Amino acid sequence: MTLTSEHVESDTRERILVVAERLFRQIGYQKTTVADIAKELRMSPANVYRFFESKKAIHEGVARGLMGEVEVEAKRIANKPGPAAARMRELMTTIHQMNSERYVGDAKLHEMVEIAMKESWDVCVSHIELITTTIGDVIGQGAASGEFKVTDVSVAALCACTAMVHFFHPQMIAQAADKPGPTIDEMVDFILVGLGSGKAAG
Repeated sequence: MTLTSEHVESDTRERILVVAERLFRQIGYQKTTVADIAKELRMSPANVYRFFESKKAIHEGVARGLMGEVEVEAKRIANKPGPAAARMRELMTTIHQMNSERYVGDAKLHEMVEIAMKESWDVCVSHIELITTTIGDVIGQGAASGEFKVTDVSVAALCACTAMVHFFHPQMIAQAADKPGPTIDEMVDFILVGLGSGKAAG
């Protein structure tokens, strides 16, 4: 395959994903068909299947894109200069806000997430692992500088992510919206104290 044809193929795949995401938002994942996507792109369904073997594969591509945006922002925050505690607060708050905006406020995308968890769990697992690793990077930096007092960074990262599950998991964010519980700032304060930062970073 030539460089030009590779570029065209990549561009076509991206166009399919963009249109699919728009239709998933407008009419829902379940109601959107490959024929609907093909019609929007003025191509045949058979041509769409040249790039994605199934509707599920298109769904996974859209899910990866949405999750990838969160991952990029998480890494950007983790790599910023400054105290680890302040970055941890920004990192956790940003993940919560992005997941809330993408999935909870949009019923159609919320449906897509539910299906991803049932049918494409590997995509979700990869995302969770990357977010956990990114949080672990910040904890490791804080431990190296003496800001955090942890002996096992991997365990600390897993514990921090588990503590934040109500604020990270799209379904749990929606379910906990009107129920009593700690605020995200209170939960981050708790985590930071647990990491041995001495006090919660404001």
